[in-house]
Amino acid sequence: MSAEVKVPRLAESISEATLVEWLKPDGAAVRQDEPIATLETDKAAVEIVADAAGTLAQLKKPGDVVKVGDVLGRIADGGAVAAVAAPVAAAPAPKPAAKTAATAPAPPRPAAAVTPATRPSPPPVLSPAVRRIVEERALDPAAISGSGPGGRILKEDALRQAAPMPAPAPAPVPEPAAELPAATTDGDRVVPMSRIRLRIAERLVQAQQTAAILTTFNEIDMSRVMDVRARYKDAFEKKHGVKLGFMSFFAHACVQALADVPAVNAEIRGTDIVYHEAVHMGIAASTERGLVVPVVRDAHTRDLASLEREIARMAQRARDGVLTPQELSGGTFTITNGGVFGSLLSTPILNPPQSGILGMHKIEKRPVVVDDQVVVRPMMYVALSYDHRLIDGQQAVTFLVRVKERLEDPERMLLAV
Repeated sequence: MSAEVKVPRLAESISEATLVEWLKPDGAAVRQDEPIATLETDKAAVEIVADAAGTLAQLKKPGDVVKVGDVLGRIADGGAVAAVAAPVAAAPAPKPAAKTAATAPAPPRPAAAVTPATRPSPPPVLSPAVRRIVEERALDPAAISGSGPGGRILKEDALRQAAPMPAPAPAPVPEPAAELPAATTDGDRVVPMSRIRLRIAERLVQAQQTAAILTTFNEIDMSRVMDVRARYKDAFEKKHGVKLGFMSFFAHACVQALADVPAVNAEIRGTDIVYHEAVHMGIAASTERGLVVPVVRDAHTRDLASLEREIARMAQRARDGVLTPQELSGGTFTITNGGVFGSLLSTPILNPPQSGILGMHKIEKRPVVVDDQVVVRPMMYVALSYDHRLIDGQQAVTFLVRVKERLEDPERMLLAV
């Protein structure tokens, strides 16, 4: 019997993917639940795991475009057992003794040859991001101490183990190919767009063409939030096991503001308006492969600590390139933070079919008037882009003001008043 390796159901609106690489060679022994291939969809990289132990037979090649349900390969029974037993069976099995009394019995093999302790340990399972670092830096995975769940090696573990990469030697300029334009001799590189970049481009153009996008702005005095964070960040990390950042404050403030202005958490579906009861908060994250927006499910049911933990977990999975399509789908509202790159002001583009997205920006000390006195305060510009077909200007401004009020008075936000 053999088990088929099929393209799984990916996510809503995703029907095909590209086979990026096989993580195990053709004919290799694989273990059940071991990652064996990586697919790239419009939204994320997806690891395919073996449903059974055995010997892998590849039917598709890297670069092939495959659809949901396509057979990528097959796993024949017995491969994994043969692979484990291979060191024991390296020497030929003794032949049956001849039917003569003169033949002496073969001496027994040393016990160490069949002792389970001498069997080699299976190689550690690596994510695509970790595997890339290991291959580029020529690292030994067995020498890396993993800090992830169950000892899994994370990207940070591999980077700590790696020595700084030497500067690459300048490559010789290749002769210009006849079919390429002459400009390529000046150092231009022509590379195909990844499926994720193509999908990002498609969705951004779709948003601009189908929604009536308008942006409203406000500014937030971050003094109180920064003070709360400075006073409690050490105790927070000690108790909850995660650092206290600003994103959880903004997510919590947005959840409460969305309850005040439900239209911002709605979407247009055909000729209907769908008002979402749940808040599934998309948090934009920049990765080596492009911008992705993992979704924090049921953000409206989470307290500040739970939001912080889930945001940190999703951000780490985004950096490791192991987000599933399900973790990138179903968002009802998005927050994006250009301030981490130094952006002072921007107009974010909607993430269809959502109707609202909040843009955070750089915190910068500026003179402001407080009680008729000019004082210096850490200020942040915030921007709400919204679909004007569904959300009126008054609703958009009210939402942004509600966010501002809660962040400038964190006690009110935490007390939900």
